[in-house]
Amino acid sequence: MEILFILIPVSILLGAGGLAAFLWSLKTRQYDDPKGDAERILSTEWDDRPRPPPQKSEP
Repeated sequence: MEILFILIPVSILLGAGGLAAFLWSLKTRQYDDPKGDAERILSTEWDDRPRPPPQKSEP
């Protein structure tokens, strides 16, 4: 029973910390422009394929 005196405040503090982090992310506009993010994923402008190794020039 005594463990509840530790677990309840710790769980409240962790919950408050998570809520504070979520509200901070909303305040700093972390979730704006989801449509632009989706379009950037599908964009072919940036090619993620590995580059071929450089060609050695013969002297």
